[in-house]
This record gives sequence, C-alpha cells and structure tokens, in this order.
Amino acid sequence: MSNLKIYVASPQEIIEGLTTDIYFVRTRDILVKKGFRRKVRMEFHVYKLPRGYEWAVYAGLEEVLYVLKGKPVTVYSLPEGTLFKEKEPLLIIEGYYDDFAIYETPILGILRHYSSIATKAARFRKLARDKTILFFGLRALHPAIYPMADRAAYIGGVDAVSGVASEKYLGLKPSGTMPHALIIVMGNQLEAWKAFNEVVDTGVPRIMLIDTFFDERIEALMAANFLGEKLYGVRIDTPSSRRGDLKAIVDEVRWTLDIHGYSNVKIIVSGGIGEKEVYELRDIVDGFGIGTSIAHPPHIDISADIVEVEEDGVWRPITKRGKHPGAKQLYRKRPGLNDYVTLLDRGKPPDENYKPMLSKYMENGELLVDIPALEEIRKYVIEQLSEIEEPEPIH
Repeated sequence: MSNLKIYVASPQEIIEGLTTDIYFVRTRDILVKKGFRRKVRMEFHVYKLPRGYEWAVYAGLEEVLYVLKGKPVTVYSLPEGTLFKEKEPLLIIEGYYDDFAIYETPILGILRHYSSIATKAARFRKLARDKTILFFGLRALHPAIYPMADRAAYIGGVDAVSGVASEKYLGLKPSGTMPHALIIVMGNQLEAWKAFNEVVDTGVPRIMLIDTFFDERIEALMAANFLGEKLYGVRIDTPSSRRGDLKAIVDEVRWTLDIHGYSNVKIIVSGGIGEKEVYELRDIVDGFGIGTSIAHPPHIDISADIVEVEEDGVWRPITKRGKHPGAKQLYRKRPGLNDYVTLLDRGKPPDENYKPMLSKYMENGELLVDIPALEEIRKYVIEQLSEIEEPEPIH
C-alpha cells in the first residue's frame, strides 16, 4: 500500500535552504570549495509590470526577514505595503554571496506570490471605492498556503477573508455566508435560511444566498419576507450559464426589495467577479465576494540581480546586460508616487520633500526594526491608494 502524504515544505526546511533550485546549491559549493568569497549587493526589482498595471504593492517582507534571520547578511527594504513602479529597488541583500545564494529562490517566491495577490486586491480596493470586498479565493489554492493568501489579500485592502486558519495565524475573524450545498441538502431555501438563523452565532450578519432554485428577484423577496428585520443582506452567486446581464439582475433585485420596504437589505455579488464587474456594479451593490481573480492574479515578476561587488573595501557597480548597475535608493514625494531613483550610497534627492524609502531592516542577521502589525500595513496601503488615480479596469 502506498504511503499517503501532503507535499509541502516546513518552515524549518525553508530556512535551512532545502527549498531552492539545484544550481544555487552547486554555485555555493563551487564558491566554497574554490575558496572564492566576494561580498555583493543583490537588488530585487521589477523591470516590467503586467499589461495595464502602472504600480504594484510590495508584500511578503516579514516572511523574507524570517528566512534571513540569523544569517550573516544585511537587508535594506521598502516598508511592506509600499506601492512601487517599474525599475524601482524593493529589497537589497548585502553579504558574501555563498552565504545567501540558496535563499534567492524562496525569497523570490515569497515576494512574487505575496505581491501578486496584494496588488490585485489593491486594484479591486481602489475600483470598489467604499464597497465591501470579501476574499473567497482559497479553493483556488493549495491549502498549505491559505493563511499566506489571506494575509496578502488583506494587505492589499480586502475587508475580510474566509479562511478559518487565518484567525489562528493572522488574528482575522473569518467571514462568509452559506454555500448552495446547504440549501440543496436541506431541500429548500426557507429551511436552510431558518436553520442558519437558528444555529449560527447572532454576531454573524444574516446574508442569505438567493439564486439556488428560483429567480433571484423571487428568492430575494422570499428571504426578506421570511427573516424581516433580521435579514442583513442577500448574496447573488448566479453561474455564468444563467447569468445574462448581471447588472440588470442586480438592478431588478434592488428595485423589488425597495418597493416592498426592504431598502435596508444589502446586496452582495460573487462568482467570477473581475475588475470589469466591480467597475460596472459598484454603484448598485453593497459588496463583492472575489475569489479566483485575486487568488490567481497577473504575476508581479520580481527579479534579483547582483548590482555591486566589494573590491578593496569599495562598492563597485556591476550587473548583467539589460539591468542598471549600482545598488539604489528610492526617494518619494507624497502625496502620490512622485519617485526618484538614485544610488544608495552617494545619490541625492531632487529636494528636501523627497524622502528615502529603503531603510536597513537587518544587520548581520539581526533584526533592527519592529515589524508593523497586519492592520498597520493594510492602512498604509489604503492611504497610498487614496493618493493615486483609479486604475483602468482590466477586462
């Protein structure tokens, strides 16, 4: 009989360097056996954002620092949650290359995955304006990374996440309504709604799913008549095969609830929601449940390159073709993303209104700063979003 297992690496295996590409192990072994030690500065940056993107959200720093803690390296970084543009420095690792070569793979994986999810969530946050966004994307991912995905989406600005484990790992109380399965198993809508109201903690808003068997307008009114003032909202999760014009469906539900005296009942839409749907529905709905669009977003292609080597105690700019040599500093004048990039050690900003964004987070493996709480990082992202223009929705 085969031995069953779940194929995920442990945190210990990650910090021990097991989760890397083999050529980094071979590179380290060559340098060590040849006695060739050279101090370098490796810079992490994005040279091309996804089509239609003008900015991205830098996320995953806390986990990177976890991986590098205790290693003989110095780390400079933007604050986690910083919005950035193409060709701007995000993170710099300084040290002997053979000491940290094997960590390039996991660090890139952390930063790319985190930043991709956080960026997409931030785009939805900006497009949705003041409407609620719930992240329902866990079913699109491997369960081992559910807390990570919830954290990245929350950093990007969603209002709530659905993962039960995120209460343990992140301190976020999970949100969610009910699946179609509950209604189908119980046989009809009223029985399911009644059971939900009787069993689920009273602190959970009564948001009823209204598209299982009948027309959305009919089920919305059924729920409102049945629960009365206890009903907080209704959720429309109509599949694409029955959807037609979703905006027209929502408008019909809203009209029907209003004329029957239920203007207080909120409308949440979910199921295949993308930027186009948020843009088109934001004026007539109260919230969005968004899953796969955030869980599997366009990739923020962060790369890492050696940009300086130390020779006789002096840092010399050098890098491969197609990249800009020299370790860099990002200066920013707020409000907005008024940015200026120059050399880390000897560059100067245009004027005193430009503030340096990269600071030293770690020296010789020792953490130098306090890591901000998750709520602080999210607040920082939302503050920056308030200073920039709304993105053009990507269809």
